[in-house]
Amino acid sequence: MKFVRWLLGRIILFFNFIFTPRSKKRPVEAQQQLDAQTANMALYQFHACPFCVKVRRAIKRNGLKIQTRDAKNNDTYRQELAEQGGKVKVPCLRIEQDQQVRWLYESSDIVAYLDDLAA
Repeated sequence: MKFVRWLLGRIILFFNFIFTPRSKKRPVEAQQQLDAQTANMALYQFHACPFCVKVRRAIKRNGLKIQTRDAKNNDTYRQELAEQGGKVKVPCLRIEQDQQVRWLYESSDIVAYLDDLAA
């Protein structure tokens, strides 16, 4: 079973590489404003998780700069996700605004949030 997961993960990553979306082009001022909004965001993810790939593709498609944190191979990020987010479940978008932190789970919810942000 472990080998099957590994193989499927590699297939997902291969097709993601081949069909990488293009980033949205914006005027410099608009991109800088968007970069400022996303500066305090981080995506906790597993590299080969299909739902994480879906969110990373939305980030790329919208031309956003969001830090990705590997919660599978980095114990510090995994512990942050468990203690602060409440559960080790990926993808999870950490949003820090006005000194409040919000943890957004579920890939479809994250993609909808990012699409609204980039609109």
